Amino acid sequence: MSPNLAHPSRRPERLLILGSGLTVLLIVIIVTALLIREHANTLQTAKRTANNITQLIDADVLRNVELYDMSVKGLIAATERNDLQGVSASIRHLVLFDRSAAAPYKGDILLLDANGQVIADSALLTPATGNFADRDYFQVHRQNPEAGLYISRPFFARCVCEDPWRIAFSRRVSAADGRFQGVAVASMRLSYFHQLFSSLNIGSNSTINLINHQGILLAQQPLLEADMVDKDLSQRPNVARMLRERDGSFESLSSVDGQARLYSFSNVGDLPLVVVVALSSDEIFASWRRAAWLVSIATGVLCIGLLWLTWMLCMELRRRRRAEQVLSELAATDPLTGLANRRVLDERLRLEWDRAQRSAEPLTLLMIDVDHFKAFNDRHGHHGGDEALRTVAEVIGANIRRPADLAARYGGEEFAVVLPHTDAKGALVIAEHIRSAVEHLPRVAGDERPITVSIGMSTWDKRSRMSLEALLLSADQALYEAKHTGRNRIVEAQPL
Repeated sequence: MSPNLAHPSRRPERLLILGSGLTVLLIVIIVTALLIREHANTLQTAKRTANNITQLIDADVLRNVELYDMSVKGLIAATERNDLQGVSASIRHLVLFDRSAAAPYKGDILLLDANGQVIADSALLTPATGNFADRDYFQVHRQNPEAGLYISRPFFARCVCEDPWRIAFSRRVSAADGRFQGVAVASMRLSYFHQLFSSLNIGSNSTINLINHQGILLAQQPLLEADMVDKDLSQRPNVARMLRERDGSFESLSSVDGQARLYSFSNVGDLPLVVVVALSSDEIFASWRRAAWLVSIATGVLCIGLLWLTWMLCMELRRRRRAEQVLSELAATDPLTGLANRRVLDERLRLEWDRAQRSAEPLTLLMIDVDHFKAFNDRHGHHGGDEALRTVAEVIGANIRRPADLAARYGGEEFAVVLPHTDAKGALVIAEHIRSAVEHLPRVAGDERPITVSIGMSTWDKRSRMSLEALLLSADQALYEAKHTGRNRIVEAQPL
């Protein structure tokens, strides 16, 4: 069977492979889209969680800063009263620090003069001698009358205590004419932030941070490095972005430990403070990653199973196609000689006849008969006769080399050869090769007479007026003439 005839039989197999491939691709696309969407949902949930945490911290910090600011404002307001000069030291102390009692985690609340000397201390009725002119909160107010509420950098308190880290909230004390008269300052223990941040469950490898607008880290829980507090982080890309945007979220690698984190940050009210919640990306996507692995494995197994079933079905289709091809060849082949049978001959001859009519190309038909075959069969039996027919068929097939040519068994000891696009001269050469090759076959043992064939030849060309039936009849008549004029010869039918 020619490739052109075999090609359509592969179409179901190709459609099956294409359908399975598209199905697998569609499954992979859908699962990938779902996983991407779930990843985005997980990220959004983490952002909402981090946002909620920052809002809780903002509210708590803002409330406590307001308490400290109230204490500082109360201290300044008390210093401006003229009726405290004649009262006792205890009453004066009580009035000065009346608003400081409610502030949690408070350290010392001090009133400093224009030189930084302590003139009032919330912890002592008679203040201890001390000078804080070197502190940043004192220098800022001395240099800038418009500083307002100033939140200092973290510093160590000048005391022997378990929790020495402090930050200060301070305001300028000015005379009626605006002259600098000192600073009112309230310090807060940084353990407040530790307690606040620890009360929020953010998981391991995640941190909560508080930085000021200069990029100074005021608090971090848990500490990634021992010396992180009071460290300037403004040059780090993540912190620089937070200071620039003041509110938002983004994913990035930590410049401290190199881990991927989701940073959500928010400015604390109008204060120069930014709360940063840094959630570990590994923890955020841990459950999603497990689900993704399970879904991916299940999808992979499903797709592999589908492709395997497709492959098995294709193998079955190929086996069926091969079986059908074998059956088709058996149905089209003479079982004794291996040449085409009479049915195929009739179909091909009709096909080539129609083609010749359209193209006006010549068409030649050879009718070949084995001479004295009945006598040969009687001498050598049916087995010898069958062997002789097979040998003659091999000779005929060996001389028919073009793909369009066809050699067939016409019936009994008679054969036919269809030669498309072959005129009488070319067909005569082929016929002579067949006749000569058969004549020169090795003789059968015990038989002095060689096997020979008689050939009748009929050609149609564009000048002919014969029909297909006439072509067959004229070739048969030419064969009859060859057999009755001496055999082992070729007779060409006269053109009509």
